[in-house]
Amino acid sequence: MAETLISPGVLAREIDRSQVSALPVNVGAAIIGPTVKGPVQQPTVVTSYGDYVNTFGDVLTSGSDTYSYFTSIAAYNYFNNGGSSLLVARVVTGSYTSATSTTISASTQASSQPAFVLKTISKGIIMNNSGALDSAGALISGSTDNIRWEIVNPVTSSGTFDLLIRQGNDVTNSKIVLETFTGLSLDPKSPNFVSKVIGDYVYNYNSSTNQIELTGSFANNSKYVYVSSVNLLTPDYLDNSGVAKNQYTSSIPLAASGSFNGATGDIKGGANFYTAITANNTQGLDAGCYTNMINLLSNKDDYQFNILITPGLVDELHTSAVSTIVTNTQQRGDNIFVIDPVDYSSTYTSAIQQAASRDTSYAAEYWPWCQILDPATGKNVWVPASTMIVGVYAYNDSVAEPWFAPAGINRGGLGSVIRVEQKLNQSTRDALYNGKINPIATFPGQGIVVYGQKTLQQKPSALDRVNVRRLLIALKSYISQVANTLVFEQNTIATRNIFLSQVNPYLSSVQQRQGLYAFKVVMDDTNNTAAVIDRNQLIGQIYVQPTKTAEFIYLDFIITPTGATFPA
Repeated sequence: MAETLISPGVLAREIDRSQVSALPVNVGAAIIGPTVKGPVQQPTVVTSYGDYVNTFGDVLTSGSDTYSYFTSIAAYNYFNNGGSSLLVARVVTGSYTSATSTTISASTQASSQPAFVLKTISKGIIMNNSGALDSAGALISGSTDNIRWEIVNPVTSSGTFDLLIRQGNDVTNSKIVLETFTGLSLDPKSPNFVSKVIGDYVYNYNSSTNQIELTGSFANNSKYVYVSSVNLLTPDYLDNSGVAKNQYTSSIPLAASGSFNGATGDIKGGANFYTAITANNTQGLDAGCYTNMINLLSNKDDYQFNILITPGLVDELHTSAVSTIVTNTQQRGDNIFVIDPVDYSSTYTSAIQQAASRDTSYAAEYWPWCQILDPATGKNVWVPASTMIVGVYAYNDSVAEPWFAPAGINRGGLGSVIRVEQKLNQSTRDALYNGKINPIATFPGQGIVVYGQKTLQQKPSALDRVNVRRLLIALKSYISQVANTLVFEQNTIATRNIFLSQVNPYLSSVQQRQGLYAFKVVMDDTNNTAAVIDRNQLIGQIYVQPTKTAEFIYLDFIITPTGATFPA
């Protein structure tokens, strides 16, 4: 149908301004901390605990002991309580390099000239097939995490071969194959070119720019390795007489298997990572080791999440590092930082004193430490509250909304906690709550429960509650996304109407879902005067009345004499 009229008549048209912009893609939570293995200086998203274990490992073996990091315990708790995606930023100390495959020889080449070279995505000696021994003579990291490679099924007529990535401690007659890549080629023109199929991306941290720099041409499809280099043995399709060949004489590797060796760096065992936290040692790391990861997560355009924890990095011992994270969190403005105020065995008064040094609505503290059954080791261990709170937030968001309080019997239960470091009475809970610390309380018949939702904001306002801060984070995220689509559009009534047509329905939806009592959006001539327009500005004012939680419930039982009349 024509969109214009040539002769007199009526043309009915539709103009759809009801579109609602999609929310930005966020992961639920982020964890900064040490892991057994995994990418270094490359924050990585995992979508299940199994995915976490494959990428970062779960336990570390030292001598006769096996330990889990707070990081892995927190990841388990997060996914076990409904979390769907998790950003993990591995913290390391010292120099870390990837392990390299032993020589993968081409059929007509000397072994000193490999057909191609594989390197492990995970850095550190855990990926060495040979392993590494600690002072007690035990593998620093379990041998089941080590890997080996194997070339099988080389076909000279097609110039193809298969690659197996195997568990490092398997045996030939009982292979444990982790990944299989079939029909690979060393021909860069082939759709099955080995770099294209496996991937050759390498991520390196540039300290001068504070950026992760990517090199390579093909995304990594393997969880364990990437192609570091290829000796481009382009097949001869024609002989000197121009006759097509049917054999690829030198463009396939020999059938063989081998290990990965040459990596450096690993976290040493020997200390009790669960409780031995000092100013210079948190799970084998200095607080300064967190600096790069903190800085990398400062830009919300690169990484998006709504909860951040650093289990083991306690405020009283690592004040400077925690302050840096608080500053970055406030600048990002899109997440809550859950802080562990004090170390294990500290008093509640010490926790209150530590909380008094913070003043921000973008952070919250919980106390005391909790004892749980470590799912990886089967041991009862003490963990800081943040490892459990990340699961509470995940559960809250899975059964309710971010603007509901992640606390109380319905959404704050800690069913996996065996006991707390200190059982809190009413007066202790009162002191903690007055001190901006959310108590973890024990109630007979109802279990162990998060019983508070204060932020660390010192000034009394709606933003001194976690549910309101998270409400504002959600509102800003969505509305900013809408506004971003209007940058460089004409500053006219039509543009304003596009904004209003998307924001008002969204806020109405939040109101219906118990996030707001009322709201009003103003974007008209009253706040967009001629002077404002001349400055190339478009102003929108969003007035909101956040819903409040019922934290203090008073029940008056009034005893009346017989025959008295009850009030209407």
